[in-house]
Amino acid sequence: METLVARLERTAAAMPDRTALQQGADRLDYRGLRDAALDFARMLRARGIVPGDRVAVTLPNCIEAVVAWYGCWRAGAIVVPLNAQVRERDYYPWLLHSGARLLVQDAAHEDGVRAAAAAGVPVLSADRCLAGAGGAHELPRETAATAAALPLPDPDALAAILYTSGTTGAPKGVALSHRNLAANTGSILDYLGLGADDSTVSTLPFYYAYGASVLHTHLAVGARIVLEDNLVFPHLVTEALARERATGFSGVPSTFALLLDRGQLDRHDLSSLRYLTQAGGAMAPALTRRVRAAFPQARLFVMYGQTEASARLTCLPPERLDDKLGSVGMPIAGVEIQVRREDGSAAPAGEPGEVWARGDNVMSGYWNAPEASAATVVDGWLRTGDLGHRDADGYLWLAGRRSDMIKTGAHRVHPADVEEVIAELPGVREVAVAGADDPLLGQVVAAFLVTEGDAPTEMAVKAHCRQRLPGYKIPKQVAFVAELPKTASGKIRRAALTRGTDDHA
Repeated sequence: METLVARLERTAAAMPDRTALQQGADRLDYRGLRDAALDFARMLRARGIVPGDRVAVTLPNCIEAVVAWYGCWRAGAIVVPLNAQVRERDYYPWLLHSGARLLVQDAAHEDGVRAAAAAGVPVLSADRCLAGAGGAHELPRETAATAAALPLPDPDALAAILYTSGTTGAPKGVALSHRNLAANTGSILDYLGLGADDSTVSTLPFYYAYGASVLHTHLAVGARIVLEDNLVFPHLVTEALARERATGFSGVPSTFALLLDRGQLDRHDLSSLRYLTQAGGAMAPALTRRVRAAFPQARLFVMYGQTEASARLTCLPPERLDDKLGSVGMPIAGVEIQVRREDGSAAPAGEPGEVWARGDNVMSGYWNAPEASAATVVDGWLRTGDLGHRDADGYLWLAGRRSDMIKTGAHRVHPADVEEVIAELPGVREVAVAGADDPLLGQVVAAFLVTEGDAPTEMAVKAHCRQRLPGYKIPKQVAFVAELPKTASGKIRRAALTRGTDDHA
C-alpha cells in the first residue's frame, strides 16, 4: 500500500511547483514541502530520534505543523499531535503516557515548556521546521542524499498517536499505522473525487482526526490547502473561501451554524464551492436543510467516523439527502459495518444495537493500554460505542453514544431524538440535551439552547416537544446559555452541561 509519505514524494516529482500550503503571504509548493520534510527528518535523526520514537507536536494549524508531521514520518518517528490550546496539566500526562522523546512547539508557549520540563522532554522551536535564513522559507538542496538515507516508512509501522481524552481519567491514545491513514485517505478520495485542481480553506485543527484527514487527503492529490487560524471571526473564513475560490470546505455542525449566522454569506461569491463535508457529531436535519439552501451549488457529504477508524466510516451521498435525511449513509470503500445486539449477534434491519466496524482503517489499539484495546477491537472489529440501526436499504442511522443515554425512570432517551426536534424551532442556533440528576427518576431530560433573534421561550420549547415527542422525552429543564461546552473537535461535552466536568476528548 502506498503510504502518505510515498504519495507526497510522487506528487512533488509530478507537480513540484504547484502550491501545497498557503498561510497569509506565505506559500510552500510541493517540492518545497517534500524538501522541508526531508531536512526536518535529517535534523531529527541528528538529535538522536530513531524509528519508533514519539515526537509530540503542539502547534496550531500552520505550515510548520505540516512539515513536522511529514518530517517525523520521513525520520521513522511517530507523530503525537497535541491540542495547542490546553494547559500544562493536560500536556504533562500526554507527554508521559506517549513516552515522547521531543516536543515541537512555538518557543513562547509557556504551558508546553513547563510540562516538557516536568516530564523531562526536550523542546524544539517550531521555526526549526523551516530552517531558512531569518525564518524565510529557504530550503536546502541536499535532498537526494537525505532521501537515500531516510527510507520510506513501512505501511504497518505506527504513524501517529491521537489522544481522545483529557484529565478525567487515564489518557487514551489511538495508535494509527501508515496503512490505517493511507487506507482511509484512499477511501475518502474515492467518494469526494478530489483532484489537483481542488482547494480548501482549512479551519479544523490537525490534532483532531477530521482536521488531519482534510490535510492528508488534499496533499495526497496535489491540491491546495489555505490555512486559517480558527472560526472566531466567521466572516473572515467566508472572505477566504470567496477570495481563494475554494472548491471545498469541511466542518462540524457548529462550524456551519456559525457560518450561516455570522459568516455574511450573502456578501460574497461562493459559487466556486463544489463540495462540503460534515462530520464530528450528528447534524440535525433542520441545520442540514439550512446548509443546502445557503450553498445550493455545493454537494453536501454527511459523514460519520471515529478517531479509532482513522477518521471515516460511512458517508451519505448528496443525492440521497432528501430521502435519507438524518442517516449517516453507507460504509465507505474498504469498510464493513454491522449493528450487533448485546450478545454480539447481528441485528436485523430496523433493530437497534451497537455499531461495529472493520477495515484497514481501524486502529491496532490504544497506545500502552492492552485491556482497553482488547475491549474495543474484537477479532479485528471496532466496537464504536455508538448506537444505531440499518434500514432495509442498508443505510445507517445513529441514535447517540451508549454513554450519552439518559436513563429516566424505566425509559431510555437518546439526546439526538430531542435535539432534532428542538432544532426545528426558529431562533435556535444550537441545542444540546443531557441527563440531569433527579432524586425520583434518576435522571430527567435537560435541554440547553443557544438562541438568537426571535428566540422561543421555555414554554414554547416544551410545547413544541409535546407535539412531537412522547412524554418521557419532553425536557423537564430548559436552559438558555451563551455557548455550549465543546471539545477541540467541536463535539458537545454533555457531562459539562450538567456536572461541570473537564473533559477534552
